[in-house]
Amino acid sequence: VQLQASGGGLVQAGGSLRLSCAASGNIAPISAMGWHRRTPGNQRELVAGISGGTTTYADSVKGRFTLSRDRAKNLLYLQMNSLKPEDTAVYFCNFRRGWDNFWGQGTQVTVSS
Repeated sequence: VQLQASGGGLVQAGGSLRLSCAASGNIAPISAMGWHRRTPGNQRELVAGISGGTTTYADSVKGRFTLSRDRAKNLLYLQMNSLKPEDTAVYFCNFRRGWDNFWGQGTQVTVSS
């Protein structure tokens, strides 16, 4: 199983980016999916996740980020709007299959003020 994340980049504050994560290999059945991030200060947090049909967001991104997926194609997206400098981080996608956790390679998001 491999996860390939893409879509990061440099954007000005207030701008938007869309992250994508494509899973290949025998990933089914997926029990949870999400995006995590690691800030320059090395803080890690779950940005958005979906499990059992329920989507959750970190308080810091509610109303600005939207998680979506293409179940048939094993694709996960994170639409990020109204980006702030504090959103600057490396973003990692994560798929969970039972007790197995799979991680993408990380994609850098940099928001300039």
